[in-house]
Amino acid sequence: MTSDQPRPGRWAAVARASLAPARAFQAPSRTPLLQVLKTAVAAVVAWAVCSFVSGGQPPLFGAIAAIIVVQPSVNQSLSRAIERSIGVIAGVVVAYLVSLVFGAPSWLILLAIVLSLLVGWALRFPQSSTVQIPISAMLVLSIGAQTPGYAFERIIETVIGALIGVAVNWLVVPPVALKPAREAVTGLGREIAATMDSLATVLSAPTDEAYRTGMLVEARLLRPMQSKAQKAVDAAEESLRFNPRRTANRELLRENAELLTTLGIVTNRVLGMARAVTDHFDRTLPEEPNAVAIAEELRRAAHDLRLVLDEAAAGTAPDESTVDLEPALTAPLRAIVPDPQHWILIGSLLEDLRRVREEIVGASADLR
Repeated sequence: MTSDQPRPGRWAAVARASLAPARAFQAPSRTPLLQVLKTAVAAVVAWAVCSFVSGGQPPLFGAIAAIIVVQPSVNQSLSRAIERSIGVIAGVVVAYLVSLVFGAPSWLILLAIVLSLLVGWALRFPQSSTVQIPISAMLVLSIGAQTPGYAFERIIETVIGALIGVAVNWLVVPPVALKPAREAVTGLGREIAATMDSLATVLSAPTDEAYRTGMLVEARLLRPMQSKAQKAVDAAEESLRFNPRRTANRELLRENAELLTTLGIVTNRVLGMARAVTDHFDRTLPEEPNAVAIAEELRRAAHDLRLVLDEAAAGTAPDESTVDLEPALTAPLRAIVPDPQHWILIGSLLEDLRRVREEIVGASADLR
């Protein structure tokens, strides 16, 4: 291939670069198709129902309210319905008051926009309601001035559309976000177990600085994983509020939350152990009998943590590495007097290991 000919991967790189601006407007994942279909159903039903109260006008307010109200959870739908209705009512009131005071000059719509935004700010309305107020005021002043009863009909239409959106989202397979929460919590637990195995290797075998640095980085990454898992559990709790399937899934949500609490404590201890070992490491540490014993207990703790995660994953296949295995944690470790050079580190590790053991044993007992 000559130098002036394009390399095999050049066109692919050019294609990716050309698509980069378009991808900036794309979400990381598609909205579930069921959510799209529910939104479409809500809009169609709202249009049909609101046609009877729209006074000959296209029932745009009702259809828009239904589309906006269908959210990922029933609780969010209910909140958005209230916000949308309040925004429309406030906009209609603002439009009525300014027209009553100033008549119908050409600049009245601009004044209504400014006053509507100030009303939303003064009353501390959420952004969705604050934006809705000037929109409703503009429509009432521009169309309702020539159409008797327009303002009142738009309020009724919006409320009906919002109620239909909530009803459709409540009746048609309301979403439950328990699976992402379980996956996030389980992923955090398995990463903690892997970090404990790496820490055990540092304590019991010769390692280079690169390995120890990687172990510390691995431990520090537990923090963002913990935050991600907490957000996933919060989203699962949000999805169950006002959800007709709440009763059937409440126990699974409780187990997720309790397991995450346990893993949060273990994360703190494992991260502290990783920092202590990195800060106080010397080449003679793997020769310390207490360090070797602690390493063995860390491996047992990692083993039993994986068992806890498999027990918590109800209805899923257990990890192949832990099938048919029994808990491996022994009785509390009895340490001999450590070398004077290591006694502070050994004491710190023993206390952290004791707390880790208590949390894992407690979590296992709760699941049984």
